[in-house]
Amino acid sequence: MISASTTDTFTQVIIIGAGMSGLAMACQLKKQLCCEDFVIYDRAPSFGGTWYFNKYLGCGVDIPAAFYSFSFALYPQFTCFFPKQEEILQYIHGVADEFSVALKLVGHTEWEGADWQDSEQCWEVRLREIPSGRKFTRRCRILISAVGGLTNPKHVMLQGIERFQGNIVHTALWDQETAVAGKNVIVIGNGASATQFIPAIADDAASINQFIRTPHHYMPGKNFRINGLWSAIFQSIPVCFWLFRAFIFLYLETSILLGELTWMGKLMRRWETYRSRQHVRKCAPEEQYWSLLTPEYSIGCKRRVFDNDGYLKCLHRPNVDITNDPVVAVEEQSITTQSGKRFPADLIVFATGFSLSQYDVDRRGRNGRTRQEHWNRFGCIQAFETVAMAEFPNFLYILGPNSGRGHTSTVYSIESHVDLVIRIIKPIMEHNAVSVVIKQASEERFNTKLKSALRKTVFTNMCRSWYIDPRTDQNWFTYPWNSFRMWYTTQYGGKEDWLYTKAVASLDNQSRPCSNRCGREALPILIMILCILLGCIFAMEHGMR
Repeated sequence: MISASTTDTFTQVIIIGAGMSGLAMACQLKKQLCCEDFVIYDRAPSFGGTWYFNKYLGCGVDIPAAFYSFSFALYPQFTCFFPKQEEILQYIHGVADEFSVALKLVGHTEWEGADWQDSEQCWEVRLREIPSGRKFTRRCRILISAVGGLTNPKHVMLQGIERFQGNIVHTALWDQETAVAGKNVIVIGNGASATQFIPAIADDAASINQFIRTPHHYMPGKNFRINGLWSAIFQSIPVCFWLFRAFIFLYLETSILLGELTWMGKLMRRWETYRSRQHVRKCAPEEQYWSLLTPEYSIGCKRRVFDNDGYLKCLHRPNVDITNDPVVAVEEQSITTQSGKRFPADLIVFATGFSLSQYDVDRRGRNGRTRQEHWNRFGCIQAFETVAMAEFPNFLYILGPNSGRGHTSTVYSIESHVDLVIRIIKPIMEHNAVSVVIKQASEERFNTKLKSALRKTVFTNMCRSWYIDPRTDQNWFTYPWNSFRMWYTTQYGGKEDWLYTKAVASLDNQSRPCSNRCGREALPILIMILCILLGCIFAMEHGMR
């Protein structure tokens, strides 16, 4: 990490965010464009993003390890099928070291805004050093927002919470010094973080009382250590690891049908709903809990929660309880529910998800138009192919609006959109252009297609989900198409949708990005069959969810 005072006042590229998106962008700037003139700014002191801040006990990923790594930095050394936070963070730091991007990071820095300088064809970025509060500006030709959606925790305001004498913490800001042994723990929320956190503390806590709002669909799952033989094979014979990645990619991709309003989607939702309910009845305590763990809304409307850590079985413990009786007040050493019940409390843990505040940073494009004014014009949060907005030249998102995937690895989305950004900015980096902006008509056309596609899914307002922006009632999060469409559009599509200033080189002459990612190359039928067979053998040996 470097200090803000040592960075140049002008840089070709500024990347905001040092999570997996920012890291992938930095690595590909070096790998594909041989660019060293970039700086990364982040609030944290090191790489990691959501995996740096989310350190709660039991924290991990619910995507198989083989497909939760970059295609340009494969990592067959994961020890668990669903790796935990510490191992993922170790992998991220290893990639940063491998590509020598650690010295490009300026940590402890908050992004406060950015203004497009049309006369100079550059961005003026407003930043603040967190420890000192010192504000400063830096200029860049290209500004990349790699700020993910799982960034800012959503807090719940409870009456009297300022009087509470114990500790209060959000899972996204977990302090590893927080003691749970012998404590009466109140957990508010029941998403993926709570499902991982509660089994991790159940042995140590005196009591755990969990308060939920609406049930989730809990799916059967099991984490396990990867057999040493398989690990040795994957490391010694890389093609086997590639084939296994391909199998997982295809296996996960079948879940896209779950969200579609088609007869096939309906059948799949019925089957997955049956599996979820059977899992609850098999693993959770008798009927007293079943209604609290069985939602009425359509499966897929919210992200499924995979019970990889034994959450439902944990509810059998005498010190663990769950209720949908809302918390209405907090006292010095207890909380009170709507029904008047009082529960002792030493520690309150909010597992309430994340807010939409990553889009609150002030940003002004051409003619001083703010990002909110741009979105108000369309009536919702949007971006062309999730990466760009008209009237905001040289500004691009990684994991922008509607880039979220509910069924497969986020890393796949990150890599796909990084490749698109690289393709877009290449003429600028090669000095054949000074700016690029998406055509307004193209953005409008994409937004129309997006809304139409979302209406054919369960991802609209069929349940109360954080996917839906409460201000507009529109889905700002979900990418409604399959991964093959994402790959094609990010690798080859939309060349006619961009306007370059002082463009000299033809976009048609751009070299294509390297094609070394699972799902990117057109695999021959024989190799596809081999990959499926290999995956089936692994699945039979270990079990797949």
